[in-house]
Amino acid sequence: MYTKQNLMDNMATMNIDPHGALLIHLSYKAIGETENRAETVLDAFVEYMKPGLLVLPSHTWRNVNNENPVMDILHTPSCVGICTELFRRRPGIQRSLHPTHSVAALGKDAEEFIAGEEKMQTPCGKGGVYYKLWERNAQILLIGVNFSRSTFIHGVEEWDGAIGSISEEKTELYVINRDGGRLYTPQYRHCSSLGSRTFVKLEPEALSQGVMTISRFGNATARLVRAKPIRTLAAKFLAEDPQYLMWH
Repeated sequence: MYTKQNLMDNMATMNIDPHGALLIHLSYKAIGETENRAETVLDAFVEYMKPGLLVLPSHTWRNVNNENPVMDILHTPSCVGICTELFRRRPGIQRSLHPTHSVAALGKDAEEFIAGEEKMQTPCGKGGVYYKLWERNAQILLIGVNFSRSTFIHGVEEWDGAIGSISEEKTELYVINRDGGRLYTPQYRHCSSLGSRTFVKLEPEALSQGVMTISRFGNATARLVRAKPIRTLAAKFLAEDPQYLMWH
């Protein structure tokens, strides 16, 4: 059974910078048995990253759509795992005002980090939180999941000329903020029939070039990348073929 300290030691072994910015995607089940279950996993993240900025997705793309066009920042659950849902409910968490791809952030300048997401009209628009992660050269940690769960690469698609990843038609969506105000947040949405499953194509090159390292977090395989070099790598393939991430 893993303790909070065990998991923090794993993060230290990976050379995660506690003073920087860290985005985590994870499969809780892959980690194995922990004291106090998912809360211990979150406690490890929070304590380790206390001097820096901790970011988890709190996406709602599965349950916000034409039939249900409103995302309530306080009440609409995350659709990307139990840890993300528990994290976004914690006291002091800042959740961004994006209707489908919100994130939950804690720590250094978290409120500034999430500001302006209600102005984005795509999932990972330039100037939004995923772009800010690139600007900060944040570390991106994938625990028990592979690149197919890396939303940041969707950002690279948007910023670096991918063809066919974003819809041509706009979906009329809204966000309810913390004060109960209703904001109009229309979206051009992800539309690839393969979604992000093709992103694993980048892994062999990322590993061979030293852009990605592989470690352990509990029982799970943990992949760690930095935002700037992984964008550079993906952008190189998109420059050669703008539909590179559209096919297996």
